[in-house]
Amino acid sequence: MKVIASNRKARHDYTILDTYEAGIVLMGTEIKSVRATKVNISDSYVLFRDEEAYIMNMHIGKYKEGNIFNHDETRSRKLLLRKKEIIKINNKMVRDGLTCVPLKVYIDKGLCKLEIALAKGKKQHDKRHALKEKDSMIRVRKNIKNLY
Repeated sequence: MKVIASNRKARHDYTILDTYEAGIVLMGTEIKSVRATKVNISDSYVLFRDEEAYIMNMHIGKYKEGNIFNHDETRSRKLLLRKKEIIKINNKMVRDGLTCVPLKVYIDKGLCKLEIALAKGKKQHDKRHALKEKDSMIRVRKNIKNLY
């Protein structure tokens, strides 16, 4: 499994509850750009319409040798999930007020996959508390390393 892009901002801004793996419907030049790691998912989100899932604002750069067959960089792309998973995720989003965010794009066995997560937004004080915990863990590791 080769990780192409990850959304570190999502882990900071949201509490991750469930994760799912979804395939992405891509054109020929898009998969070539993905393999060349020209992907950005930091501002993207997942949208559900008519019992189908789409990823919006996912930026895949133009393929250098693509000429007239190149793709639109930020078009909406369909996600491949089972219908039961789509209904389950959509119901949780509507009922519990959760959001669905992409976490990472990777290539597994030659296919481009997207890891999406059901997440709940963090408050500002929760973000500060998480940063304090992270900082204290780094200091503890540094002190333990210095002892040995």
